[in-house]
Amino acid sequence: MSKIAVIGGGAAGLVAAYAAATNGNNVTLFEKNEKCGKKIYITGKGRCNVTHDCTPAEFLNNVVNNSKFMTSSIYAFSPDDTMRFFEDGGLRLKTERGARVFPLSDKASDVTKCLENYCKNVGVTFKFDEQVNKIVNLHSTMFNIITSKQDYTFDKVIVCTGGISYPSTGSTGDGYKFAQNFGHSVVPVKQGLCGLNLKGNCYKQIQGLSLKNVNLTVFYEDKKIKELFGEMLFTHFGVSGPIVLSASSLINRLDLNKVRLSIDFKPALSEEQLDKRLLRDFEEYKNKSISNCLKELLPTALISVMLARCGISSDKKVNSITKIERQLLLTNIKNFDMLVSSLRGFEEAIITSGGVDVKEINPRTMESKLVKGLYFCGEVLDIDAFTGGFNLQIAFSTGFAAGNNIKD
Repeated sequence: MSKIAVIGGGAAGLVAAYAAATNGNNVTLFEKNEKCGKKIYITGKGRCNVTHDCTPAEFLNNVVNNSKFMTSSIYAFSPDDTMRFFEDGGLRLKTERGARVFPLSDKASDVTKCLENYCKNVGVTFKFDEQVNKIVNLHSTMFNIITSKQDYTFDKVIVCTGGISYPSTGSTGDGYKFAQNFGHSVVPVKQGLCGLNLKGNCYKQIQGLSLKNVNLTVFYEDKKIKELFGEMLFTHFGVSGPIVLSASSLINRLDLNKVRLSIDFKPALSEEQLDKRLLRDFEEYKNKSISNCLKELLPTALISVMLARCGISSDKKVNSITKIERQLLLTNIKNFDMLVSSLRGFEEAIITSGGVDVKEINPRTMESKLVKGLYFCGEVLDIDAFTGGFNLQIAFSTGFAAGNNIKD
């Protein structure tokens, strides 16, 4: 029976501990907090989007960085396997719009309880309020773990310490230090799935405006990177919401001075169709002001900002709007450009992008290629994905890969 240390009691750590213990190992899980799953508790606004109901191939299409590395582990422990795992553990699930999977109870705490119960049932020992300060490789088959309370020896170590987003949950980058001490490279970390600060101040006039069914196109050096469809929100700092969060993970490693975002407020209409719509509205409201004319087409809060951008006075009569002004309106409704100044901070970022370089990790087992018996899984690795349960699935799949491949 091998003695296994799992460092970190989040999603990846709990699954890794369970899988390793199921294989007949003696597993001890160290958690610096007073309980497991602190970050799980705040995911999905406290509801926890546990996974995405999709095939492994569809999953890989939603991984932003290092999707190829995830291939082996996602097929070994797929979203279907995750759903079955929780259901078998007594946690009933539901699939909502966009194939996002949540606990039926809408309580993230139930996800953590299910994972903890799995671990307890196979004899995992929990060490709470105990921070691992150092890991020392004594020789090829033994590690010394030095914690805030005492020293231990283990045969193998699984590092599941997360990233540095939401540091209040205990994610303070410990795993990066452990990795570097063993000679591993760490890809510089960036905020992932976060809001974006915008240049200018037009957004301040429309903060609080929530948009549905819009297209957000991301450009880098005027080359289209990605087109995203869904919901977004104007805030006091710029923009946020699901499609903006996804956009942030696409641009967080780029020169933001070369990034441009463009909103299509009416993606269901082609430019030709929108022009016909404008002409019909102009005819109907020809004796009204242009601001009144646009109320059926655009959110009220957006109208003054849109007109200012086009250089059109809000009280100008529709019958005096020129063809050039109409074309400006059409262009800006279909292509409302915004420039990014910076990413929001790590305290707001849902995940950390960057981390332990996966080139130095075995993608099938999560074992270090540099140090035998040392494993890394979850957010500490340089893997991240879009919103929708994909990042938790990364944690579950890599955690399972690590634990399941440590045989007694």
